[in-house]
Amino acid sequence: MKSCPEILRGLREDRDMHQKDIAKLIETTQQQYSKYETGDTELSTSALIRLADFYGTSTDYILGRTNRKEGMVSIQEMLTNKYSAGEVLSDIALLTPERRSTIVDFVSFLKACEQTEKDE
Repeated sequence: MKSCPEILRGLREDRDMHQKDIAKLIETTQQQYSKYETGDTELSTSALIRLADFYGTSTDYILGRTNRKEGMVSIQEMLTNKYSAGEVLSDIALLTPERRSTIVDFVSFLKACEQTEKDE
């Protein structure tokens, strides 16, 4: 997995932006933001949240904890209007380990079905 500094630079470059533009967005100096991209300084929580919101990704992605770029807002938009992502996760967490495993198996099955349909 990529490191936080690599991810920050990649996200910025994907938008064809300069460090000074991102620094302004998170209310810091270009020099301070440069230190985030080089790994000399760790991101503050407020900067991390602002960047995740700006890029439409999760804080975990920026921190290099996952390869999935989608943030909770994106995931929420993918679910039905009647059932939030938080409610789904809370309900799943209340199930027995065996039933949680069944859900994972079912989701894998549905993903395979989707892929089969695309391939046809």
